[in-house]
Amino acid sequence: MTNANDDMFVRAWRQIRFSPRRISLHFFVAICLFLASAALSQQSPPAKTSESPLAPAEALLSQGKPGEALSLLQSIASRDPKTPGLEAKFGKAYFQSRQFSQAVQHLNAAIEENPNDLEATQLLALSYYGSGHFAQAIPLLERVGDRLPKDNADAPYLLGVCYVMTQRWDEARKTFAKMFSVTPDSAMAHLMLGKILVRQKMEDRAVPEVETALQLDSRLPMAHFLLGEIDLYQGNKEAAVAEFQKELAINPTVWLVYWRLGDAYVRLQNYEQAEKVLKEAIWLNESSSGAYILLGQIQLKKGDAGLAVGFLERALKLDPQNYYVHYFLAKAYQNLGRDTEAKQHFEICKSLKSEQLNEERSIFQENQ
Repeated sequence: MTNANDDMFVRAWRQIRFSPRRISLHFFVAICLFLASAALSQQSPPAKTSESPLAPAEALLSQGKPGEALSLLQSIASRDPKTPGLEAKFGKAYFQSRQFSQAVQHLNAAIEENPNDLEATQLLALSYYGSGHFAQAIPLLERVGDRLPKDNADAPYLLGVCYVMTQRWDEARKTFAKMFSVTPDSAMAHLMLGKILVRQKMEDRAVPEVETALQLDSRLPMAHFLLGEIDLYQGNKEAAVAEFQKELAINPTVWLVYWRLGDAYVRLQNYEQAEKVLKEAIWLNESSSGAYILLGQIQLKKGDAGLAVGFLERALKLDPQNYYVHYFLAKAYQNLGRDTEAKQHFEICKSLKSEQLNEERSIFQENQ
């Protein structure tokens, strides 16, 4: 029987689309920082600075205009470098600009000026996190954790990631367990940590965590699935099939498992079994674009471009921004002699892939 834990893993893995590889760490860091800073802005009470020379800069920061705010702050600093709160505003502006090293310098100065400045402390922790200085971020995140609203999970999550990145495995597991309301030494807590480790590209370290989870609960949902995903990423296709089949023996109602099992069969060129399980994935979830893509790919391998077009056009409606859909649809149209449509989709595929690479490159550079 499925449960809330299954849904959690389904939502996470759906974001991976066609490939089992995760979003890059830098891309994920940028998302975390965006969410955390947005939450911080919402929870921080507006300062009574209507008559302060820093009020216009704060207004610009609230509007998401850090460049303009920095220009204004530099002008204020040239007139009065001792303006109260100036260092904190500089730190916030540099943080919003993702210039983390400069943010760290000013935020440290702000905290020296006012050790009780919660916003500066949070931003300093996020700046250390964003620049990859996880050890320095930990004590700050530990300090502010109890001072956040109970429904704010940003700081605990980032703290857990910092524990992971500094190899403090027990603290990481306990932190994530508390976040997701599970017992710290339970099977699910170990599985949670395994999932986070996979997300951080630490597959080898994730495997023993998942194996420990299965030792504690041999029928733990989604544990064999995660092992299968690791096997599939590492190219161990037969091992992946075995793990996905074990998962289905425990929990046969999660469409995601059938989809990934179908992917493994496609890689093994076992198209008959692949078609069977991919159709089962669709019966459980008609919006599974990945299953339609793989079915289209199979028909292309079999030489039936007409049937491939049917599957791929359905996938296109479900996921128009997926460049794999456009690529295989272009191949199918090409095989049918529909050259104009094929050229159009090859161009869309190229454009979408280029946009994704440029976005990831930009975020990577921002976080250096």
